[in-house]
Amino acid sequence: MTESPGDGGAPSDRIAFRILGPLQLTGANGTVRIPPGRQEIILAALLLEVNRVVSTDYLVDLIWNDEPPDTARTQVQICVSRLRKLFSTAGVDAAITTRPPGYVVKADSATVDAAVFGRQLADARQLVKQDRPAEAVDLLRAAGSLWLGSCLSGLASDTLRSKALQLDEERLTALETRIQLELDLGRHHQLVGEIGRLVHDHPLRERLRGQLMLALHRSGRQAEALDVYRVGRELLAEELGLDPGEELRRLESAILAGDPSLRAATDRPRAGGPAPAAPQPAAPPVVPGPVAREEIPRQLPADTADFVGDEEQIAGIGRALTGDGTRRAVGVTVIVGKPGTGKSTLATHVAHRLSENGFPDGQLYCDLRGTGTPATSSEVLGRFLRALGIPGPVIPELLDERAEMYRTLMASRRVLVVLDDAASESQVLPLLPGSSACAVLVTSRLRLTALPGAHRVELDVLSTPRALELLARVIGTGRVAGESVAAEALVRTVGGLPLALRIVAARLAARPHWTLASMVQRLSSERHRLDELTHGEMTIRASLSLTHDGLAPQDRALLRLLSLAQGPTLPGWLAGALLDDHRPFPSDLLEPLVDVQMLDVVGMDRGGQFRYRFHEIIRVFAREQLAANDTPAMRAAASQRMLGGWLSLAEQAHRRIYGGDFTVLHGAAPRWNPPAGCVEELLTDPLEWLDGEQANLVQAVEHAAGEQLHELSWDLATTLVTLFEVRGAHDQWEHTHQLALSACRTAGNTRGTAALLSSLGSLYLSRSQHEESRDALGTALELFTGIGDPHGLALCRRDLALLARTDGDDATALELYAGSLRDFDLAGDVVGRAIVLTQSAHIRMRNGQPDVAQTQLDEALGIYRSVGYTGGLARTLRRVGQVQLQRGEHERAVRTLTEVLDLCRETGDVMGEGHLLRDLGQALSGMGRDDQARRFFDSSLSVREQIMDQGGAAMVRLDLARLLERTGEHIRSRELLESAARTFRDRRMSRELREAQGLLDIAV
Repeated sequence: MTESPGDGGAPSDRIAFRILGPLQLTGANGTVRIPPGRQEIILAALLLEVNRVVSTDYLVDLIWNDEPPDTARTQVQICVSRLRKLFSTAGVDAAITTRPPGYVVKADSATVDAAVFGRQLADARQLVKQDRPAEAVDLLRAAGSLWLGSCLSGLASDTLRSKALQLDEERLTALETRIQLELDLGRHHQLVGEIGRLVHDHPLRERLRGQLMLALHRSGRQAEALDVYRVGRELLAEELGLDPGEELRRLESAILAGDPSLRAATDRPRAGGPAPAAPQPAAPPVVPGPVAREEIPRQLPADTADFVGDEEQIAGIGRALTGDGTRRAVGVTVIVGKPGTGKSTLATHVAHRLSENGFPDGQLYCDLRGTGTPATSSEVLGRFLRALGIPGPVIPELLDERAEMYRTLMASRRVLVVLDDAASESQVLPLLPGSSACAVLVTSRLRLTALPGAHRVELDVLSTPRALELLARVIGTGRVAGESVAAEALVRTVGGLPLALRIVAARLAARPHWTLASMVQRLSSERHRLDELTHGEMTIRASLSLTHDGLAPQDRALLRLLSLAQGPTLPGWLAGALLDDHRPFPSDLLEPLVDVQMLDVVGMDRGGQFRYRFHEIIRVFAREQLAANDTPAMRAAASQRMLGGWLSLAEQAHRRIYGGDFTVLHGAAPRWNPPAGCVEELLTDPLEWLDGEQANLVQAVEHAAGEQLHELSWDLATTLVTLFEVRGAHDQWEHTHQLALSACRTAGNTRGTAALLSSLGSLYLSRSQHEESRDALGTALELFTGIGDPHGLALCRRDLALLARTDGDDATALELYAGSLRDFDLAGDVVGRAIVLTQSAHIRMRNGQPDVAQTQLDEALGIYRSVGYTGGLARTLRRVGQVQLQRGEHERAVRTLTEVLDLCRETGDVMGEGHLLRDLGQALSGMGRDDQARRFFDSSLSVREQIMDQGGAAMVRLDLARLLERTGEHIRSRELLESAARTFRDRRMSRELREAQGLLDIAV
C-alpha cells in the first residue's frame, strides 16, 4: 500500500501548545491557566520559534518596548522560571532551556499546533505533486481544523500580533488551495456555501471571490456568479479606488461567453461522446513582485553575562560608531590591547548594545585570525556577501570587484561590522563599507595607525574597583566582602588582567570551600615557578597552570587535545572524536572546561548546538601541555579521529544532498563517526551545515595536507566541492585542492592526484579558464586510464564534453557524453548518469531533436526522483519545460516551469528563481499573454537586480524590450536595449551584445 506523506500525523489529543487561536497550554492534568501579561507574551514568543533560540533582548523589547527598567532581564528570568514550574505542574513533556543569547522551548513538534499545521501543509503540497488531490484535500481539511480562531487572539503585543498575522495569512492561503483542489475534483455544489461565508469575511480577497464565481457558474447559477463579480468590483472601487485584477476580469468574460473550458474536469465529455473542450489554460502563480530578500545578518558571538567595563569608555565607542548625523565617512573604532585585556569581550558587548537601535540592518562578524594564519580580505568579503543575500555563483572572483559589490550593498543599509583580531591595515581596508551610515569595530594587538579617521581605544588592565566588581559577579558579593583584603591582594596578584581574573574566579566558584587567601597563596607559589617569564605572560600562565593542574585527568587531556583544532570555533562533537568517546551528547565533555573559563561558549549553530572557542593564549598554553604530556603517536591518533570526523560528516552531508555517494570519488582514509543522534541534529539541512562549517572544513584539509595525511586530504577536499560549487567559493576550492594535490604528489598517490586534477578541471571550467581546464582534465584522464578507474574516467569525460559544448563542437561533446555514460554505468553512479543525460539533452534540443531530448530527460527525472535529489530534479524539469516550449506546447511548459519555480522557492534557490521567472515570461509571451509575461519579466529583473547579477538582468531586459516593442512601447523598449547593450559590452558578452545591437538597429 502506498503511504501518504500525511500518514502518521499527530492526533489533536497530542497537542499541548496551541497558538492557532487563543494561547492554550494543556498537560496530562488538563488545561492550565497561563497568567496574563508577561508570562503569556514570553510563552507565545517562544512557541512561535519552537526549538529555536529567542534572545533575552528580544523578550525584553516585547514586554517594555523602548523603555525597559534596569531589572528587565531579571524579570524575564523570573517569568521563565514560573513557566518552567507551570510546565512541571501541568505534566507537559517539554522544557524551557537556557541557550545563549536567550531561551528555547524544547518540545516535540507534534505537540505544537502551528508546527503540525506547517507539516501538514508541506505534506499536502507533496501529495499534489504526486497527483493525489483527494488525499491532499483531506490533509488540508485536517490542517484547517487545528484553528480555533485568529492566531494568538487576545494577546496584547503588537510585535507578536504582526507575526501572528503571517500565520493567519498562511491559513487563508491553505483554505484557498484546498478549495481550488475541491473545485478541480468537481465538488462545486458542496462548496458554494462555504466559499460564500469566506468571501463575506474576506471581501477583498480576489482569489476567493473568483472561486465563488466559478462554483456558482458550475452549479448553473451564472447570474449569481456575475453578481458576485459586480459586488466585488464596486467594493474595490469604493474601498481602494481599484479595478478588479486581470484574472477576475478574464473569469467574468469567460462566464459571459459560456467558455466550455470553465467546466469541471468531471463534467467534460467522455470518450465516445462529443469532442472534449479545450483544457483550461494553465494558471501560473501570481507574481505581483519579487519576494523581499534583503538579508539581515546577525553574526555576533554571544555577549558576556558578567561583563564589567568602563561606562564612559563604552559610551565613547558608541558615539564614535553611531556618529551625530554629520559624519561623512564610515565610523571606525580600533580597540587595541595586550593579550588578555578583554578586547574581544568589549567589542562584542558594545556591538550587542548598539545592534538593534544603532544598526537595525544587521551585524557582520569575522575572526580575522591575526594571531594565526590570517583570513584573506577576499575570503571575508565572500562570507559577508553571502550573508547579505548574494548567491555564490554571482560573487566575483577578484578582490576589487568583491569590495565594490560589498560597498554597493552596504550603501543603503545601517550595518555594524565587527572585525576581531586584525593582523594589518591591508587586511581591514577592503572590508570598510563606503556608507557613513555603517560602522566598523576592529580589535587588534597592533595600533593599525594607517586606518583613516579611526577612533582608537587602548585597553589596559582593570582598575581595582572594577576588578573587584567582576570578581563579585562570578563568586558572589558575600565572599568578596567577607575577605576584602584577600580580594584586593588577588587582584594585585593577577595584575588586573581580565582573562586571568576570570580564570581564577571560575576556579573559586567551582570550589566554594576555598578561601580567597588560599588562592592568593597558590598563585604566588605558581608565579615563583614561572618567574623567568614577563609579568603579563607570567600572570596568565600562573592562573592557567593552577587551573589546569586542578582539572580531572580526562578534562586535562581534552584541553590539550582540543588545541589540535585550529578552526575559529569548535563544535561539541569534536570532544568525542578527540577522546574516542561515543557518548550520545559529546558536548557534555566540554562543560567542565567551560565552567573553569578555559573554553568560551560563543553561540549556537543552525542545528541548535553550542559553539566553543579558545582564547588564543589558552590555546598556546594547551599546545605546550600537549607537547609535554602526549606522545607523537597519541597526538597523531587524535588528529586522525578529529579529521576523520570532519570527513565522515562532510560525506554524509553530500550523501543527503545527492541521495547517495554519487558524483564524487572517495578514498580509503579512516572515518570517525559521531553519534547518530548528533549527526541527525547537525545535518537537518546538510548544505547549511557545510556552509556554516566552511572555515573549519577548509582548515581540516590544510591540517590533513600538512600532516601528510594525503588520502584523507584529497577525499575531504573533493567532497567539499558539494559546497564550493553551490556557494561560488572558488578561492577555497582552489586553495584546498592545491594543498591536497601537493601532499598526494609527494606521497605518489596516483588516484588522489587524478581526482584532484579532475576537480580542478571543473573549477577552471566554471571560471571560463578553458585551457587550464583542458590541461587538468587531460592529465587526470590519463592517470585514471592507467589505473583503470571508471568513475574517475566518467567525471573527466563529462567535463571534457562540457568544454566541447562551450567550443561549439557538439559532435565531440556527444561522443564524450556517450563514453561518460558507459563509465558511470560501470561505476554504478546513477546520478552521474542522470547529469550526463540532462546535459546531452540540451544539445539534442538545440539540434532540433526534441523527442530524443525528452526521452533522455524522462530517464533523468526518474533517477532523480528515485534518489530524492531535488537540485537535479529542478534543473532537469527546467529543460523539460524548454523542450515543451520548443514543441509549441506552451500550456504544458507553463505548468512544468511553475512546478520548478515552486521547487526553487522551497529550497531558497534565488538564482534558479530568477531563471524560472524569465522562462515563464518567455512562455507566456509566446502564448500572447503579454500582460502576464511582462509581470514575470519585471519580477525576474527585480530578483536579478537584488542579487546584483548584472549579466542576468541584462538578458531579462533584452526579453522585456522585445515584448514592449511588440506592444508599441518603443521608447521604453529602446531604453532597455541600450542599458542591456552597455552591460554586455562591459562584461564582454559578445553574442548577447550582437543580439542587442541588432535589435537596436531595427528598433523604431
